[in-house]
Amino acid sequence: MEKLMYMMLIKKTKTYPKLTKQTVIEHVENIKKLDDAGKLEICGVFKGYPGMAGMYILKTESREEAEEICQSEPLVVGGYATYQLVGFQIANRENHYLL
Repeated sequence: MEKLMYMMLIKKTKTYPKLTKQTVIEHVENIKKLDDAGKLEICGVFKGYPGMAGMYILKTESREEAEEICQSEPLVVGGYATYQLVGFQIANRENHYLL
């Protein structure tokens, strides 16, 4: 069975401009928690893409676990963002670039 990673695309809602400092702090703490748990490969902010806030690349055992992480993201919980979850298989030297 192929091993998948999951990309969480974080999309701004109409209330995103009203984002509170407390929610930003909770968001950063969530990132730290995911990183400490080994669930975060990389994350970042999109620049120059209206309506998009950023993304996480998640390392989870299942899509269900990735969904739980997305649904507990403080930006989503607070209604400041929605998300799209996309599964993808890594192509690299070890797997001959999926050949």
